[in-house]
Amino acid sequence: MLEFARFCKKEIPQCLLLLLFFLTSTSCVEMSENSELTGTGKPQVALLICMTEETPFFMSLVKGAQKASDELNAELIVYYAHDDPEIQIEQLKTVVDDGVEAIILNPVSDDVCPVIKEISFTGIPVFTIDRSSNCENIVSHIASNNLEGGAMAGVYLSEMLNRKGIVVELSGTEGSSAATERGRGFHEAIENYPEIEIVYSASASFNRSEGRKIFEDILSKFPVIDGVFAHNDDMILGAIEASKEAQRLDEIVFIGFDGTEEAISSLEKNELTATVAQRPEEMGRIGIETVMKYLSGEDVPDTIFIELALITK
Repeated sequence: MLEFARFCKKEIPQCLLLLLFFLTSTSCVEMSENSELTGTGKPQVALLICMTEETPFFMSLVKGAQKASDELNAELIVYYAHDDPEIQIEQLKTVVDDGVEAIILNPVSDDVCPVIKEISFTGIPVFTIDRSSNCENIVSHIASNNLEGGAMAGVYLSEMLNRKGIVVELSGTEGSSAATERGRGFHEAIENYPEIEIVYSASASFNRSEGRKIFEDILSKFPVIDGVFAHNDDMILGAIEASKEAQRLDEIVFIGFDGTEEAISSLEKNELTATVAQRPEEMGRIGIETVMKYLSGEDVPDTIFIELALITK
């Protein structure tokens, strides 16, 4: 399919003839007939995850997507890119060559946009989930409202500090929509509290060990830290570990993002102060439902937000 798109750029007349044949012989086949080509009798949906199989948030998202796929008689194929855009690009090419009916993409970065543009020529619809992209030809985006979530964290942290103090931010993967939007929402909220100062902001790439290592360095540089907001629970749990080691846990207000089981456990132990809870299992379910509606000919919204909740002690 992708080679066909490249050919079209060079040989326009021949491409038009091939495209006419393609449209009459392939694209107009009904979804149920297409699905028989997979050997399962089910429409195949590829779910491409930016991180790893062990990431708690995405374990829940895939669980929800799998449940919905089973209920709606779809075959779900899951790939993990381990935060490597080149791996994800190759995975995209693979699922196109395999003839999937739809792609749900959790993009590593906008490096995937050129291949998404090529995929648009094949007629395979692409949806994004959790992380958005600046790619064109995305049918629908299913996610939490990260801007709102960042603002929720900023307001709660400020109020917990009685509207004054020294604050640190651990941000997610640079350039990802989740990190950009959560960070923007957080900073916009903090601007309403002139006596709150963000003295340090560093990317720990949504990674727990990086969060711990970076926060160890921050603790050594700043004798006073009143609060920290991390763009996900893995990073805030890493910061908590570093604070325990430095015997400074009780000095700091810790705010995370995701609402993972381990974060809730930390909250119950009076270590974590709060987390902005996403609903990844619901996100996965709605992602599959949206794809199946679209494949059935229904209109779907450009953006679908999953409701957030602030979980506190």
